[in-house]
Amino acid sequence: MKVPEKKSEIISEYLSSDQSYEVLGQKHGVKARTIQTWVRAYRRKHPDLTPSAPADEPVDVVLLKKKLEELELKNELLDEMLRLSEEATGIDFRKKYGTRRS
Repeated sequence: MKVPEKKSEIISEYLSSDQSYEVLGQKHGVKARTIQTWVRAYRRKHPDLTPSAPADEPVDVVLLKKKLEELELKNELLDEMLRLSEEATGIDFRKKYGTRRS
């Protein structure tokens, strides 16, 4: 496996364990300073995910769960906007208008 492909795995392993940068560097054949840079960049990009990331889930899974949560919230917002619009106008926006089959 190439280093860029192992990057998220190494970041996840660091965040979910008590291993040092040096130990992980020796284990994966990457300089400790490089791992430290990756972890810092990850924490800057995802400050809300870092402390609560479960130990047994890779970084990608945590990111996907966060994105799913955001999209579910957006979907709820859109449903509420439709409901309020229907209530205000009396028009059923969810009803499918168009030509009917005979």
